[in-house]
Amino acid sequence: MPEWQADALVLSTRPHGEGSAVVTVLTAETGRHAGLVRGGLSSRMRGVLQPGNRVRAVWRARLPEQLGQMKLELVQSVPALLLDDALRLAGLSATCALLDGGLPEREAQPELFAGTNALLDLISIEDINNRWLEGYIRWELGLLEAAGFQLDLVRCGASGAKSRLVHVSPRSGRAIAEGQAGAYASRMLALPGFLGGVACNQHDYEAGLLLTGHFLTRWLFNAHNQDIPPQRRRLSDMVTGIYGG
Repeated sequence: MPEWQADALVLSTRPHGEGSAVVTVLTAETGRHAGLVRGGLSSRMRGVLQPGNRVRAVWRARLPEQLGQMKLELVQSVPALLLDDALRLAGLSATCALLDGGLPEREAQPELFAGTNALLDLISIEDINNRWLEGYIRWELGLLEAAGFQLDLVRCGASGAKSRLVHVSPRSGRAIAEGQAGAYASRMLALPGFLGGVACNQHDYEAGLLLTGHFLTRWLFNAHNQDIPPQRRRLSDMVTGIYGG
């Protein structure tokens, strides 16, 4: 009988039948993995199954290809740490939704699992300057890389220069140096300062989310005829409302 147990992050929960729930989690070795939690809609389990929670998961099935049953034990309720901060809660929701919608099933993701745990630790730190957003944007770049897409932000795609980088091509995902975009400059994406940009015309957080959001939409979600999750759009809208000109 196939079976595994592992530390996991809850990504999503949906009702199934009378009182049960299908829960999707992320683990290092089994990646995005779903299972049936008996009694998952009970008041006792409702708090355990919140997206963003750290849990200990046990999964069993008669055959490997089956949905199987999952038992979850709460390790840490991350959402409970963020109840007084709508922006950080939005960041946590966007993280879970992107993982749930953007990853293939049952493929090992050790680096992404470790990176996501580090991001949750960062989001959990109170900071009036919201510096966790820089880590979040870097995490989205890591998600793109885990899905097989990597931006080149260290050298100019037109000249090969590694200095005075200001744009990113919306087609190739390659950085473009100052003066190299020519007539296409108005179509370029801005390169935030913390990613190497030297003349960003937007707040770094807003520019960073627009940058990663463009490629998440184009390369990851639209390629599979899906829209980027609404939780991610809400995060971007909130950041624009705070930092946008």
